[in-house]
Amino acid sequence: MELPKAYDHTQVEDKLYEAWMQTGYFNPDKLPNAESREPFTVSLPPPNVTGVLHMGHAFEDTIQDTVIRYQRMKGKKALWVPGTDHAAIATQAKFEKEHYKKAGKSRHDYTREDFFAMIQEFAMANQKGILSQLHKLGLSLDWSRLAFTLDKDRETAVKTAFKEMYDSGLIYRGHRVVNWDPKGQTTVSDDEIDYEETKAKLYTFRYSKDFPIAIATTRPETKVGDTAVAVHPDDARYQKYIGQEFDVEFCGVPLHIKIIADKEVDPAFGTGALGVTPAHSAVDYEMAQRHDLPIKPVINEFAKMTVGEDWLLGKKTAEARQLIADKLKEQGLVEKEEETIQNLSKAQRTGGVIEPLPKLQWFIAVNKKFKAKSGNLKGIAQGQEVTLKEVMKTAVESGQINIMPERFEKIYFHWIENLRDWCISRQIIYGHQIPVWYKGEEIYCGLTPPETDGWTQDTDTLDTWFSSGLWTFSTLGWPEQTPDLKAFHPTSVMMPGYEILFFWVARMVLMSGFLLGDIPFHRVYLHGIVRDKQGRKFSKSLNNGIDPLEMTAKYGTDALRFALVFGAAPGNDVIFDEQKVKGMKHFANKLWNIARFVMTNVEASDFEFEAETEADKAILEALEKTTRSVTKNLDSFMLHEAAQDIYQFAWRELADVYLEKSKEQLKDENYKANTEKILLHQLIWTLKLLHPFMPFITEHIWQMLKERQLVKTDWLMVADWPKIQ
Repeated sequence: MELPKAYDHTQVEDKLYEAWMQTGYFNPDKLPNAESREPFTVSLPPPNVTGVLHMGHAFEDTIQDTVIRYQRMKGKKALWVPGTDHAAIATQAKFEKEHYKKAGKSRHDYTREDFFAMIQEFAMANQKGILSQLHKLGLSLDWSRLAFTLDKDRETAVKTAFKEMYDSGLIYRGHRVVNWDPKGQTTVSDDEIDYEETKAKLYTFRYSKDFPIAIATTRPETKVGDTAVAVHPDDARYQKYIGQEFDVEFCGVPLHIKIIADKEVDPAFGTGALGVTPAHSAVDYEMAQRHDLPIKPVINEFAKMTVGEDWLLGKKTAEARQLIADKLKEQGLVEKEEETIQNLSKAQRTGGVIEPLPKLQWFIAVNKKFKAKSGNLKGIAQGQEVTLKEVMKTAVESGQINIMPERFEKIYFHWIENLRDWCISRQIIYGHQIPVWYKGEEIYCGLTPPETDGWTQDTDTLDTWFSSGLWTFSTLGWPEQTPDLKAFHPTSVMMPGYEILFFWVARMVLMSGFLLGDIPFHRVYLHGIVRDKQGRKFSKSLNNGIDPLEMTAKYGTDALRFALVFGAAPGNDVIFDEQKVKGMKHFANKLWNIARFVMTNVEASDFEFEAETEADKAILEALEKTTRSVTKNLDSFMLHEAAQDIYQFAWRELADVYLEKSKEQLKDENYKANTEKILLHQLIWTLKLLHPFMPFITEHIWQMLKERQLVKTDWLMVADWPKIQ
């Protein structure tokens, strides 16, 4: 039968994806022999509903789909749970910006309910576009289990989790110094901050001419809030001053300064003496707690000064910094002024410069003991008193969770050791509203509002990562003890980018450890960032972004997928070059030509063959060797090596060598029938080995083989993975 000379992806992909959907096989419950299959579960890291998918999503989703398709063919009950994330701060910020441009109105012009509904509508419109893009990438997600971090089922899970943690004493409300975003008017976590290297001036000065110790700072505007000077207890320079107290007037603001000794002070930095500002530094706040120092706020939520004379009061911090520096110079108090480099903290989502401020917020206590549930955590018995930090550490330390590449384990442990109580409240409207109500001095926490009148609900919403932390089990029906939860949890592998190891991975371990007494997944495969061919991140400012769907339209989805996986070792960044995608389109055409040659020349109806020639023997040995290496590499999540193995075999050994040899053998009646069978066998196994990487072209060729009754299984996606006899 005559076949087209080239593979045309535009005539195949949409129709084939719809056909896959019709089979129902993306749903593991509908797979052949589903009851006897062993579960294998992956939860999709949910993309934010702030816009469209980018090349990073395409890469992340491709490697997950490769794993899921492989495990499905290996006979597993493969479930890949889809979903999207409401990404509270990011989504609200983007909506507000766009809405203000169109309507000239802000959140303050609407009721809470109306504003929430408007953002939700915006988010759902974005979600629709994202789901369409996921279809285009050929992803075998079980769409019947689609979840959204802000839907009704997840709302129930979030409220249940909050109440259980509140009742256990792990969630509390208190005053602490938090990261405040003056632009977004909300708190943000340590992990939601970007650090921008900038030039700054380091001033060395004294509070007054008779003050005995000089201090150094890049933020003189905060010094009007100092309540102490800290020195290292072993620093001989300052021993005689420890314990002394001084009253000074600093830039028109009266200060009472106590000299304290603290081991956290670095004697080598600056003068070795630290001006302690408990209200505007998390480190200084903790020092104040240790030494019982007063906390004196001097900057407000709008990053403006709240103390001082007219020349200072109400000024923005950046302006106040220069004004105070000038005043100190006038008074002859500056001993040294030098250029330095510092990391400026900025809110990831709004770009606002972070101000540490003392605020009344909700926190999760990571060092408080609770009684462990269930006993499924290795090394932690049911009922044993542990902390959340211990749970997160033990889950990986015991080997119950394997992080790959292994080098990220050290980073994970270091983060846990330095983890402070997690601030989970946000001062925005879009998100899960905290399920706490107040009436006078009374506080009520519950899944539903109090039945009596006079109660007011807390207006704060929860950090997005709180709901995301429940993802692996809330998507399977928790808090109900559903069949899905029993069958598919803990999940098999989580495959996020290394940049959200702390944001998300650690918090999933925390949440699952407390709420279920179990791990959320057995393995964490951390992948890198996709960069342009110059090694730069894709960004709007560089104007170097590439739409993955433009690549799929131009070269085919299989070409993009294979190009992304081909050079992607776990944990390493991926250099994207359009020429690589173009090269993989050529490879797809090479595969098409192999199939075209086989289907044009083969009339075999069985697979009983022998290695009758040296060429036969060589190709059969090469196929077995390739099958072993591809299988081994996929089992160990070395996807890039598996991709390279099958590429080299199909192009070099099968197409370039054996197909050429077979042309002579097909002319010889002594070898013709046997050669046909070997060719068919080679094609079928090659399609199977390539299917997880290049699902469209392999399935399309399979269906043509099926039409010719050359294969028995209806769909390649559920065909058996090749086994070496």
